[in-house]
Amino acid sequence: MKCTITGGNVKALGKAVHSLSRVGDEIYIEPLQEGLSLRTVNASRSAYACFLFAPLFFQLYQPGESESDLDADGFRCKVLMKSFLAIFRSLPSLEKTVEKCLISLSSHASRFRVQLYCKYGVIKTHDLSFQDCESLQAVFDTGQCAHALHAPPRLLVDAVVHFPLTQAEVTLSASPSGKVTLRSYLEEETEPSRMMVTELCLSEDEFQAFHVKEETQVTFCLKEFRGLLSFAESSNLPLNIHFDIPGRPAIFTLEDPVLNVHLVLATLAERESSQKNNNSTSKPAYDFAGDDIDAYMIAMETTCDGAEGAEAPPSPTFPSRRTFSDTRELESDPEGTVPGTPPQKRFRSLFFGSVLSPSQLLVHSCTSQEVLAEDSEGET
Repeated sequence: MKCTITGGNVKALGKAVHSLSRVGDEIYIEPLQEGLSLRTVNASRSAYACFLFAPLFFQLYQPGESESDLDADGFRCKVLMKSFLAIFRSLPSLEKTVEKCLISLSSHASRFRVQLYCKYGVIKTHDLSFQDCESLQAVFDTGQCAHALHAPPRLLVDAVVHFPLTQAEVTLSASPSGKVTLRSYLEEETEPSRMMVTELCLSEDEFQAFHVKEETQVTFCLKEFRGLLSFAESSNLPLNIHFDIPGRPAIFTLEDPVLNVHLVLATLAERESSQKNNNSTSKPAYDFAGDDIDAYMIAMETTCDGAEGAEAPPSPTFPSRRTFSDTRELESDPEGTVPGTPPQKRFRSLFFGSVLSPSQLLVHSCTSQEVLAEDSEGET
């Protein structure tokens, strides 16, 4: 794979990497015929992000290892996010000094290479170690979401700025009457003396599109959402929000002729029995033991023809060729918790499929066992 980026697109790439760094610790780099895909997933697999840069984004884009290899997807890999982020750490410097960026990746090379061509003939070469990997694939369908909002980025940026940086989750509430509320989510065991609740109300006329069929609310991590909003504001792209009942993933998208962005966040599942006992102003309670996991999960699929944003099954009934294994809970260290991606809370996990090469598929065709993404709650 070889690609050349010039002008302001170098800074746009850097901002995309900054946004992805809010989600995961590794970045999956995959050259496709439809463009260069940069993806990541957090450790608890409750957040997934993908930036797909179309060929028109580049001055030169060659997904294969040679010009005669354009019919096949190129070699894919993953690198540490910290290493890749260090190249684009200073965004003002990229804009002022870098004239061109050359990215190359080959299955025969021992390094993933990024070269920055700066003013006065200075060339900065970064060789990063990488690992071969399968394609990271999240299967979702925005058409299955009952509710959708279309908002200018500045509206939501101005809204979340009122929440403290230490705020881990936020609850988005929407009503057919046209009221949208963002409210900080607090744990039931939070001491009253340490409790600070931030709530912000928006009206329907502040959104470019408003489709809410019934009153609902979903709770998701704020850290990853801030990262996407930062990119949306810098690129001045409207944000699409697709969500459903609590427990189903919330999908945030940005669309442009040369760029397609998806952020998929797991949401907390609400306990109906406790909700009935609470008044309209009280904080909803959540039940993690009695959830019907199979009813909300999205199936993993091992296929050579997977595509980003592939249609999710319309119902919890899946084809017989897909098998399910027992779900387990990830062990986590509460002391290492990162605000915005708390593993001790059991968010509804997302499913990620593995897109294997033909040779790998032959090896795996003898078994039908698939691994499901795990819930993000630690041991209790």
